[in-house]
Amino acid sequence: MTATISVEFCGEWYRIEEGQDFVIGRDADLSVDEDNPFLHRRFLTITQVEGMWWLVNIGTRLSATITDGVGAMQAWLAPGARLPLVFDVTKVVFTAGPTTYDLAVHTESPSFERTAGPDDPLGETTVGAVPLTLSQKQLILSLAEPLLLREGSGMSAVPTSAQAAQRLGWALTKFNRKLDNVCDKLDRQGVRGLRGGPGKLASNRRARLVEHAVFSRLVTSEDLPLLDRREDAEDD
Repeated sequence: MTATISVEFCGEWYRIEEGQDFVIGRDADLSVDEDNPFLHRRFLTITQVEGMWWLVNIGTRLSATITDGVGAMQAWLAPGARLPLVFDVTKVVFTAGPTTYDLAVHTESPSFERTAGPDDPLGETTVGAVPLTLSQKQLILSLAEPLLLREGSGMSAVPTSAQAAQRLGWALTKFNRKLDNVCDKLDRQGVRGLRGGPGKLASNRRARLVEHAVFSRLVTSEDLPLLDRREDAEDD
C-alpha cells in the first residue's frame, strides 16, 4: 500500500495525492517565502517513483539538512541529490541568505520504523553525539537560540558573528576562533558543509552549524540557560 504524504509548515498542512509532484520554494506549491531572493523559485520536490516517495533537491546552489525528527539519522541533501521518505516524520531544514526554514514531512504507514532499545526506552538517544566544552556549546547556542525558541516549523534568522559574540559578552576575535574550533571538530566527525573554502561564506557555515546542531539534538532548548553562564577559564 502506498503511504500518504503530508507537509507541515508554519501550522499549515498540505496533503500530497498519489502520483502528484509537490514543489517547495519561493514560487511553488509551497511558497515558503516569496520575498527572499536567495531562495530558489523551485528548490525541493516531493515525487513518487514506483510507489515510493522521494525528496529531491532540484535547486542549483542550496542544500538541505534532513533528519528523522529524533536525531538518530541525518543527511545532507545537495543539489541533484534525492532521499527516500521512509520515516513517519522527516524534518527538512535549509538556509537561504540570512533566513533558516524548517518543515516536516509526515508519512502514514512509513516503510521504516525505529525501534527503541533497552538502554533507550523512549528512542531519544542522540546517535553520533560529539562531546563539547562549555564555551563550544555556548557558541552553538548563541547561533541557534532563535530557532530553539521558536516552536513548530517556520522560519528564523541566523545571528551574525558580531550579534552572537555580543550575546555571549565575547570579543569578536574570540568568537571566530572558537567557531573555527567547533567547525573543525564536527568536520572531523564527518559533518559536511562546515569547512571554509573558495565561495563558501561564513554565513553559510554558521547556518549549517545551526542546522546540524539543532536537528541532531546536539543542543536543545533545555540547554539555553547555559547562555547566561560565564566560563571560569578558557576551555577550547
